[in-house]
Amino acid sequence: MNRKKKVIETQKAKIKKKNAKMHRSNKPRYISKAERAKMEAEEAQQAEQSAQQNQTVAVAESEKPTE
Repeated sequence: MNRKKKVIETQKAKIKKKNAKMHRSNKPRYISKAERAKMEAEEAQQAEQSAQQNQTVAVAESEKPTE
């Protein structure tokens, strides 16, 4: 009886491992603290650039002659 039980347990364990590999977690990828800081700096820089571009466009539009 013990031998039969052991065989069944090993088969169940193999099936359980196979199912675990098939169903991956939906957990998002880990982002390190340094990477997060780098991404925030890039976003801030992009926001600053877009603000400068908007400011130059506004100045150019205000300098247009009106008819």
